[in-house]
Amino acid sequence: MLLFQTFGRYLTQRFLRAILSVFGTFFFLIATLDFVELMRRAGDSPTATTPSIIQLALYRAPSVAEQIFPFAVLFGGMFALLNLSRKLELVVARSVGISAWQFLQPAALVAGAVGLVSIGIYNPVAAELKQRATALEASLFARTGQVVGGKEIWLRQRSMDGQAIIRAAAALGDGVGLAQVAFFTFSPDGGFSERIEAKQAVLYRGYWELSEARVTSATEEPQSYSTYLIATTLEPDQVRQSFTPPDSVGFWSMPAVLDRTHKAGLDTTRYELRYESLKARPLLLIAMILVAASVSLRFFRFGGVTRLVVGGVAAGFMLYVATQLSEELGSSGIVNASVAAWLPAIVGTLLGALALLHQEDG
Repeated sequence: MLLFQTFGRYLTQRFLRAILSVFGTFFFLIATLDFVELMRRAGDSPTATTPSIIQLALYRAPSVAEQIFPFAVLFGGMFALLNLSRKLELVVARSVGISAWQFLQPAALVAGAVGLVSIGIYNPVAAELKQRATALEASLFARTGQVVGGKEIWLRQRSMDGQAIIRAAAALGDGVGLAQVAFFTFSPDGGFSERIEAKQAVLYRGYWELSEARVTSATEEPQSYSTYLIATTLEPDQVRQSFTPPDSVGFWSMPAVLDRTHKAGLDTTRYELRYESLKARPLLLIAMILVAASVSLRFFRFGGVTRLVVGGVAAGFMLYVATQLSEELGSSGIVNASVAAWLPAIVGTLLGALALLHQEDG
């Protein structure tokens, strides 16, 4: 039975306000720390100004902050329930016959709604901003060798001119461009031919177009070119799949990416796992609410609240670690992607419900 409208709206507002407050605090901390780190690295880049660094930090923050949604729901739910208990509002609710299962309904609805909004609206925006951050980051730091991205990108290609090994600091745009790139080319008989360094390289059908390239070989003096072309047999889908992380693809774009990657004959495991993990997020957030409730419903006058809160944080952290471990098993192909994505959410929900049943109903 749903709660009467007035009390239900009141609880919904309390839970939503608490969750958004915790998430906003985490978001601010992430953006601030990232800004400080970027400013430290910007000293060697003449093009990195303070406004551009602020813009880059704001572009990067949503994607990083997306990972703390489960903790925002956990801490927000605990905070809201402890406040209700401290002010004896839960005591009054229980005195009129409202069970824990009833006043947790608004919390579960809020968690589920936050999960749906996070995958339907927040995630696509965060993915788009991350792609813009990658492009902006490359333009600001490519000249200094301090692209603040992840790992270096390595590719191998074959063409009529022989083989080539490609190293780049970051990907650009929609995944067919490379920043701060170096080509190590080899002749058809396997001998080293030349090293080509460029500010960026863009892949077109059948060739790479390099900008501001410098060619060095063992037999000739180094030469510079504003534009330099290198033949290739690589397809854009092959290159894109090699270094486009799944978290750079929005939820609504994921089916198209999966279909395109599959048609190209490439491994889709990482994208399938990401897609299923996003779909399982609302249930995972509901599991976090149940974990929060299992340690936050004790009345203050009974004491032991601190110990229960620490236990709740530990339980939430263990559930998060289990989720990450399951995703690692899924990405390596040991476990089916759907099982790896949904199992932690399902198990967490069942364990949270079991703890509440034991606590509330003996």
